[in-house]
Amino acid sequence: MTNIYIRSAACISPKNTGEPDYKAFIDPKALRRMSRIIRMGVATARICLQEASLVMPDAIVTGTGYGCLEDTSLFLKSMIQRNEDTLQPATFIQSTHNTVGAQIALLLQCTGYNNTFVHRGFSFESALLDAILLLREGDASAVLVGGVDELTDDSHAILRRFGLYRHAPAGEGAAFFLLASRPSGEDYARVDGMTTIYKPESREEAEREIHAFLKEQAVDPASIDLVIGDEILPGRPTMPYKPQSGEYPTSTAYALWLAAQYIKTGAHKRIMVYNQYLGIHHAAFLLSGCDQ
Repeated sequence: MTNIYIRSAACISPKNTGEPDYKAFIDPKALRRMSRIIRMGVATARICLQEASLVMPDAIVTGTGYGCLEDTSLFLKSMIQRNEDTLQPATFIQSTHNTVGAQIALLLQCTGYNNTFVHRGFSFESALLDAILLLREGDASAVLVGGVDELTDDSHAILRRFGLYRHAPAGEGAAFFLLASRPSGEDYARVDGMTTIYKPESREEAEREIHAFLKEQAVDPASIDLVIGDEILPGRPTMPYKPQSGEYPTSTAYALWLAAQYIKTGAHKRIMVYNQYLGIHHAAFLLSGCDQ
């Protein structure tokens, strides 16, 4: 795998990082028309680009599991109240899953590649893989990639009824990264590899898949300083992150941001992020310091 570098990273996680003054990143007139998920996504993307001192990325790739739930709810309620007559098109337009990526592009006036992945628990993973492929194939030199999901009263009530929050609190958030194929000397970390596992039959199968992934990357499990997420490598220090971020389909974006922070500060040299979503979608990312 060609080396991929995290040049900058930004995150809005209401429970952990708090929320910024959105007016510092978004025009107040535009801000009033934005739902919560769009505000989080646009502000996080702009913070990420500012940190990298980059005005325009070559591509924007976004992952979201649920999309714009608040606007979707408003549209559906409007359908019921208006008896499916004289509906407001703006509400429908704002409810589509690619709204966050589109709004980022509109504000930046970016006419390059723009794609949104809605693959349930693999939404952010698919977006990250797409960004990596763009860099490896030489179609871009700097890609803005992120994961974002929101929590609403309606979605919380429905998902809690389905038993989603039995093992972790409800969560939401946005995290964006500027990925590059060449080092800058000020990068957060290097992305050494990633893998996804769909519906492993048992924990033992998931462990075998992870060990096979590490072997493919020529990485000794003993060299991993920390596993952020669920315990998958017995004997290695493990830090669950969902007590901080909560549970949502793109929470691995938050975990990747956390790992990048730890490596940038020198607290750890090699970190593996491992997450399983609903026992169906399993994913692992391997990060290391750029001088490794």
